[in-house]
Amino acid sequence: MLDQGVTYKGQAAEHIPALEERLTTVFDPDIGIDVVNLGLIYEIDINEEGICDIDMTFTSPGCDCQDIIFTEIHERFADLDFIKKLNLNIVWTPSWNMTRITRFGRIALGINPN
Repeated sequence: MLDQGVTYKGQAAEHIPALEERLTTVFDPDIGIDVVNLGLIYEIDINEEGICDIDMTFTSPGCDCQDIIFTEIHERFADLDFIKKLNLNIVWTPSWNMTRITRFGRIALGINPN
């Protein structure tokens, strides 16, 4: 399991490996790091009906890659049988900053990992 500060609620806690496997294949096209290691995912909640809510952010409100990332997340989650509906919610609080980037992400970007 990655240590990136994602909160897993409800049934999401039972599916962390599958969720992380899918999300780590969705990259921010401008930065070249996946949305998990970049720290864009804040919370994933899956209720008993299979409705999955993902609270996420972007590096800035004017990020032009929002549609691409949303489409890719929907595509990656389409075959997960425990998700019946996916809601992607953009949140701006707390605002994203570089401290959200995981150690792996920092190394990939050439930033001091400590």
